[in-house]
Amino acid sequence: MNRRWIACVIVLLASSSVSATEARYSCADGSRLTAEFTPPGAPDASAKLDFADGGRSYTLPSAMSADGGRYADADIEFWIKGSEARLTRNGVSTDCKVR
Repeated sequence: MNRRWIACVIVLLASSSVSATEARYSCADGSRLTAEFTPPGAPDASAKLDFADGGRSYTLPSAMSADGGRYADADIEFWIKGSEARLTRNGVSTDCKVR
């Protein structure tokens, strides 16, 4: 095979990216949010949470989890498993579901 052809295939594979995943959640406390997750395997995995109430937005880095996906910083934790999630802000937790 031609080396230039192989190099082109490698560049195309490296440049093709999986897009972020987005999900909308409704929570028991009345919160509504949209979560945008980085693509699987991204080096800096994170979740961007956009809250419908007041337009606040937070980007949380991925955190260690034995089960499900967990994203957290010092103030907020968002832990997902399947179509359910638990949102904790300022020490107060609420259960959320994909809408």
